[in-house]
Amino acid sequence: MQFKKALSLKKTLLGMACFAMLGASFAHADYPRRDVRVIVPAAAGGGTDAIVRKITNIAEDDFPASMYVENVSGGMTATGLLQLMNARPDGHTIAAITYDSIITIPWKQMLPGFTMDKMRMIARITQEADAITVAADAPYQNLDDLIAAAKKAPGSIRFGIQNMGARTHLTLLQLQDLTGAEFKIVSYDNSAATQKEALLNGEVDAVVTSLGDLAPLIESGQARGLVEFSDTQNEGFPNVPPVTASNPDIDLQMGSFITLVAPARTPDEVIEKLEATYHAAYDSDEFQQWLKKIGVTPAWLGSDEVTQWSKTTQKQLFSTMDELVEKGVLER
Repeated sequence: MQFKKALSLKKTLLGMACFAMLGASFAHADYPRRDVRVIVPAAAGGGTDAIVRKITNIAEDDFPASMYVENVSGGMTATGLLQLMNARPDGHTIAAITYDSIITIPWKQMLPGFTMDKMRMIARITQEADAITVAADAPYQNLDDLIAAAKKAPGSIRFGIQNMGARTHLTLLQLQDLTGAEFKIVSYDNSAATQKEALLNGEVDAVVTSLGDLAPLIESGQARGLVEFSDTQNEGFPNVPPVTASNPDIDLQMGSFITLVAPARTPDEVIEKLEATYHAAYDSDEFQQWLKKIGVTPAWLGSDEVTQWSKTTQKQLFSTMDELVEKGVLER
């Protein structure tokens, strides 16, 4: 009797497991079943917001459901990242993360227990080098002018960055460390929009962020890109030299990127569908020409490649930041 009961229970459990697997298979096949929410963990109006909206609008044309972008700013992208982690892993909530989500937040341990294992990479879309931008009437014509002025009057040049301890802060700290210059650092929230306002109204003399973030100001003649922390010339901004051309003695290449991610445990089939959808949008002439116009470098990596790239990048930058802590230049 007990053997029959055990056998019956085993068959019941096996049947339930098969039903669950079959149900999951149908669920994946039916994806998407509703609109897809795309979280941008930054305020509206910045470069990341514009790029994600552009590629998502194109992707939506070939997607069997609506895709809408929602800005969730705060905490160096931590607020938006937390919402992603708490979302159901069914592909109906994804996010576009940047440098801070992969580097700053885990290094500073801003979200206890957070690692990259809490999300699945879909693809990397762009890479953007950090750059120094000044007002159009600024007296500095190149990086050497700026460094010389900062050395002559330490603390007199006001630099706008996005959050203390974030990427743009690290870029500026490294520049100070490499050149011996001393700037007055002014921190704004995690948005290039506030940096734009500060530069225009004279609150700061220069800002550090990507050229793409400030493209409208540069194109309108209200601001000038001074240097880009890259080793290649940006075709969208031919008048802004890479640091290797401006001053070869300054070995500093830093910047951000935009990577699409989903919650951990999102099924492979869903990741593959999202990757294919966004890849087609990325390859479109409309998106490629638009990126060139705003001076942003297209840099596609698929799911597997971007996962490995993110781990390598994180390891390298953690090492750099730890060294700056030891020197007393950066605080954890």
